[in-house]
Amino acid sequence: MKQIIIVAGGTGNLGKRIVRALLAKDTEVRVLARLSTDSEKLRKLESSGAKIFKVDMSHPEEIAKACKGASCVVSALAGLRDVVIDAQKVLLEGAVAAGVPRFIPSDYSLDFTQLDPGNNRNLDLRREFHQILDKAPIAATSIFNGPFTELLTNEMPMILPKFRSVLFWGDADQKMDFTTMDDVAAFTAKVALDYSTPRYLWIAGDQISAREIRDIQSALSKEKFRLIRAGGIGLLNTFITIGRTLSPAEKDLYPAWQGMQYMRDMAEGKAKVSLYDNDRYGERKWTKVKNVLEQKKAQKH
Repeated sequence: MKQIIIVAGGTGNLGKRIVRALLAKDTEVRVLARLSTDSEKLRKLESSGAKIFKVDMSHPEEIAKACKGASCVVSALAGLRDVVIDAQKVLLEGAVAAGVPRFIPSDYSLDFTQLDPGNNRNLDLRREFHQILDKAPIAATSIFNGPFTELLTNEMPMILPKFRSVLFWGDADQKMDFTTMDDVAAFTAKVALDYSTPRYLWIAGDQISAREIRDIQSALSKEKFRLIRAGGIGLLNTFITIGRTLSPAEKDLYPAWQGMQYMRDMAEGKAKVSLYDNDRYGERKWTKVKNVLEQKKAQKH
């Protein structure tokens, strides 16, 4: 008998990948969608084999009906308090009401349990939701994967091709975890089908430093890239404080100062762990930073 897995946020960049990975495992996938969700996105998911349940995400009883018989609820919801706390809380209530035994929250990030509270707004919201989740009568598993590797090719201002430079803060040899969205999705699908998962799991497609990224970029471009140290962690903290004071943008998901908070947390190395669960489901060929940068270069030609 097929396991039934619920996915909330299935039309998002990560969510649709999780849906695809689950469908590849001969699983019944039910995607919870807001009433206002774009119909074309839902049509594509439905044509791939997913079952679509359009629900009022503010009503746990509607969610509970869609969750009937499910073995796990996977959240891939992305946003600020109204989503990470409020919407996930309703999703959790619906899962509990339906008797779903397991819940995967929308973490997919640095291991914020190792970080100081109050220093990263987006991660603090996830930490706050954990306080709610851990009191609920349901087994939960969080997946920590570091930042998505794809960020290196666009949103993360680290590789600067125009200036043939790699920007870093702190120590150029500090290792950082990166994992592609496809790898995170594939691992999440296996976790969703695994009844024996612990509270936390850690994965990293690659563990790499700014210096190593510089070397890879130099080899790929056949041009010498240099390292630029923007400053120490203390200076970065000062920029974060100034940026948040002058341009709060509290309603934006990723204002500039929020990106700086992520950079600081990576550069400090506090979220780095010593033991990873990459081989929990057997050996897998994880996508490296070099692979992603090679693909980006190929797309330009």
